[in-house]
Parts: sequence; C-alpha cells; structure tokens
Amino acid sequence: MKVNMHEAKSQLSRLGKLAWEGEEIVIAKAGEPYLRLEPYREKKLEPRKLGGLEGKIWMAPDFDEPDEELFEELMNSKIFPDET
Repeated sequence: MKVNMHEAKSQLSRLGKLAWEGEEIVIAKAGEPYLRLEPYREKKLEPRKLGGLEGKIWMAPDFDEPDEELFEELMNSKIFPDET
C-alpha cells in the first residue's frame, strides 16, 4: 500500500496495525517513495564464539621488537624535502 505523507500522519495507528499484520506500507513524499513502515522485531543475537580464527593467523616472533631503521627514518626525515 502506498500512502502520501499527509495521509500517513493522520492515519498512523491504522497503518501501523496493517504493517504489523504483514501489509507493506510505503509512505510517499511528492509522489515518490520516501519511507517504509515496518513492525519492530527483536533481534536475537547469538553469543560470540571465541577462537574462530585460531590456527589461521600467524604472527612473526619479532613482531613487538622495535625496528631501528624505520625509527631513524621517521625521526630524521624532513616534512618538506628540499626542492631540486
């Protein structure tokens, strides 16, 4: 069912009941579809399962070691290099 905005404002209770019963309600603005009225339904979330990526991710043993070469490059670099 497609209704205009003015009709939707004046008949919201009736439209809400129809939407709850399964009717598709589209509210139009200037003749174009603008909103869809849908009933509220609780989402049932499943508890998250830990360890889903176990054995699929590898991290280098030196991951946390500082990288002196990178550190020197960052600390001694110029923001604006000399123009040649």
